[in-house]
Amino acid sequence: MKKNDTNKSRRTFLKTATASSIAATAPASMFYIKDAFAAEDFRNNPKDSKTVTLGFNVPQSGAYADEGADELRAFKLAVKHLNGEGDGGMMNTMKPSMLKGNGILGKKVAYVTGDTQTKSDAARASAKRMIEKDGALMISGGSSSGVAIAVQGLCQEMGTIFMAGLTHSNDTTGKDKRRYGFRHFFNTEMSGASLGPVLEKEYGNERTAYHLTADYTWGWSQQGSIKKYTEELGWKTKAAVKTPVGAGDFSQFITPVLNSGADVLVLNHYGKDMVNSLTQAVQFGLRDKQVNGKDFQIVVPLFSRLMAQGAGDNIKGILGSTNWNWSLKDAGSQAFVKSFGKEYGNPPSQAAHTCYVQTLLYANACEMAGTFYPPEVIKTLEGYKFDGMGNGATEYRAEDHQCFKDVLVVRGNEKPSSQFDLLEVVQEVPRAQVEYDASLLGGELGPYKV
Repeated sequence: MKKNDTNKSRRTFLKTATASSIAATAPASMFYIKDAFAAEDFRNNPKDSKTVTLGFNVPQSGAYADEGADELRAFKLAVKHLNGEGDGGMMNTMKPSMLKGNGILGKKVAYVTGDTQTKSDAARASAKRMIEKDGALMISGGSSSGVAIAVQGLCQEMGTIFMAGLTHSNDTTGKDKRRYGFRHFFNTEMSGASLGPVLEKEYGNERTAYHLTADYTWGWSQQGSIKKYTEELGWKTKAAVKTPVGAGDFSQFITPVLNSGADVLVLNHYGKDMVNSLTQAVQFGLRDKQVNGKDFQIVVPLFSRLMAQGAGDNIKGILGSTNWNWSLKDAGSQAFVKSFGKEYGNPPSQAAHTCYVQTLLYANACEMAGTFYPPEVIKTLEGYKFDGMGNGATEYRAEDHQCFKDVLVVRGNEKPSSQFDLLEVVQEVPRAQVEYDASLLGGELGPYKV
């Protein structure tokens, strides 16, 4: 950065800080004034445009493409609602909210898309293109924690807010957390904390587990959390074997399980990988075995309806956790299900839900801040408490940008009433049971870039 540019940034920062200080002591009626403290020189400032562009970066190919397709549907629906089209969905239930259905800060919402290919390098490249060439002011999406961490790091470098899509690794809001990144989705620590007591109740505390684990940050994190909470119950871990993402054929990894002495198989897999590994495990007869005098069990720590659909009858009776399910009866969930179903003819997945919510949260933060200036939008989201969007009262914790809300433990439905009624909610685990100290997972958020 040139010296003149540095001085200009410092003047802008001082001006912004002063304005923010004044705003904090001003009457409430003066606080939400459009661009009251906005800097003029941030990347992709839409001040002279009638539109604001958002970038939706999803896996349109690769092992998680099904999740990506549903994410993109949700993003398009969110844009429609923000622009005042359709029935408004969760804009009618979100509290508190300043969304008016006239875009964001009076500017119509436009969007561009990218294909992450479920690969970190490809995701980073497409996000960079959307920011530099398409003028995207915010990036969202992804169905892989490896992708989320890569894109989040890029967005921190470029001063662009990243509203993460489906990412479940502890690292996203742990050791790799960033000031410019926010996660609405839950994490593996929360999955372990919610699943542990249910696994003990269902299967007892004398079990031997064998893990098959996707070989990247999410799989490692998921394995670690489930191992931690099951070993606290008294379970033993026989083996933990890493498997490549997109392997397709998992038979070489399943065969050793048969004579291992383990009586539980934990599949730390997601998307088509989970569908394939579970299907092959059932074909190998694991669910019909008795080991150590107990019926053999399979656990899938992270579930989605799309995965359940792909796995068919193989999913019946199997326990796991999920961030959200379309069967929830709260007003926000049902409003979203109604809107999504009317638009696309089927209920939304948890991936669709988290991406839709992230888009609305970003837009609302801009309205509350009265500006698109990223540092002020970030400060508005930090510690933001909201409700009416599923899973009960929710908070974006300021210390790590992790959302905390109720978590669902689910089971593959033994008697589905429809082709979509595939996951039975066993327990809505209260938020208090899955909360942890922000220091547990480490990391530093880093600075607000100016």
